[in-house]
Amino acid sequence: MSKGAGKGGGERDRAAAKAAATGGDRRPDLAAMMVPLCRALVAAELPVLEAHGLAMWAYAVLLRLDEATPVRSQAALAEAIGADKTRIIAVLDDLDERGLIRRRPDPADRRVRLLSITPEGRRLRDAVQADIQRGEEELLAPFPAAERESFVRVLRALSDSAASAPARSAAPVRPKGRAGG
Repeated sequence: MSKGAGKGGGERDRAAAKAAATGGDRRPDLAAMMVPLCRALVAAELPVLEAHGLAMWAYAVLLRLDEATPVRSQAALAEAIGADKTRIIAVLDDLDERGLIRRRPDPADRRVRLLSITPEGRRLRDAVQADIQRGEEELLAPFPAAERESFVRVLRALSDSAASAPARSAAPVRPKGRAGG
């Protein structure tokens, strides 16, 4: 191998490294890619929820109350679904009045209300989820089955990982220096 060939290869490697470092082969941030997808999914879900007489928060409550790990209190439920505990009281009142959930005092601490989904709530949740997932299948239909399965598997793993990670501060990140000034 001549010196020129070796040098050219090194220059190409450095050029490729510089392109990667400066964004030559950049991909968008994950959040930047997820936001349009999330907007489209929510827009598709809203008419389904409306047809079944549920608000988005009510559906989130029904989904969470039926997970393998039970949520015992209203405060724990609010935290689990990312809602303010005062905001979900009206949602819980409505679901309780409709017979979709049950709230009862905790025998160990009467200040705490224990929550559970009723059979009627489970039936409604299942019907809504089936309709939503039919719409999702239409969105995923252009992709081969293996890619759809892989996407859902990776998304579930990311979601599980994010849910189990310690909460991070929502405070905005401030640059240390001043740009342009």
